[in-house]
Amino acid sequence: MRRTVRRRAAAGLIASVSLLLAPALPGWSAPPSGEIVLDGATSAEGIAAGEGKTFYAGELTTGDIFRGDIRDSTATRFIDAPAGRAAVGMKADPCHDLLFVAGGGTGKAFVYNTDTGKPVADFNLAPGFINDVTLTNDGAWFTNSAAAEFYFLPVGEDGELGTVETLKLSGPAADLTPGFNLNGIASADDGQVLIVAHTADSAVYTVNPETGESAAIDGVSVPFVDGILVRGDTLWAVQNQLNQIARIDLSGDLSSGTVEDTIKSGAFNIPTTVALFGNTLAAVNAQFNQPPSPFEVVLVRARK
Repeated sequence: MRRTVRRRAAAGLIASVSLLLAPALPGWSAPPSGEIVLDGATSAEGIAAGEGKTFYAGELTTGDIFRGDIRDSTATRFIDAPAGRAAVGMKADPCHDLLFVAGGGTGKAFVYNTDTGKPVADFNLAPGFINDVTLTNDGAWFTNSAAAEFYFLPVGEDGELGTVETLKLSGPAADLTPGFNLNGIASADDGQVLIVAHTADSAVYTVNPETGESAAIDGVSVPFVDGILVRGDTLWAVQNQLNQIARIDLSGDLSSGTVEDTIKSGAFNIPTTVALFGNTLAAVNAQFNQPPSPFEVVLVRARK
């Protein structure tokens, strides 16, 4: 495994920063509420913030990708994925025009070009359920809900993709039970720490990306936790079956946290993952185990 964060020349540093920061929307504040229909979708799960006001949302069972506009509240099918693919969690790298997609039960990771919509590459990670992905300075990290390990895909300065490496976890995050275990993932402290949601434990854990050692974030209990998002000392945790998102204030050393707010909406219908635009969260309704209705992205305030 890579043991230190690479130091790059100025051009490369700008590229790496784009992997970590939320989209900047100067002079514009997204609407605090509303729904965006994924017209024609038959399932949904993941969402990623792209450049500016652009978002990407995935169709879980087909792997198709929608591209939408938060300001205009529109979305259209953008990527018609090849047969046999799936789309769970996803993250966009606007600097390199890449979209990284967790492939669920396929055991794969998929990478697409966000300019053309064409597949760039796919990678066999492991059997199980490849659930979510986060980006750091050096590349993409994927979770597996059926294994106590992460998968790291290096991304070079020019967007070139390297060879996947497996990181075995230790500590409490490595304890597995039947059902979904490791789920959403986010990077913190400039990518030097990873945070993972553990659905079966109703918990979030820090993970050292060099050693795989994990530790509990004390004081945080989040039943039905799914996708997570971190910005600075704030963590948002989607609680799918509870139709809510917990906003958590993290301690400086990431050892503990306090749930400061619970974000709810009458439009939530089993939200799973979330993306941030200014003070607006965009959450995907997955509607698990319910009669299907139009699948939507729901916009809510990130902070009151």
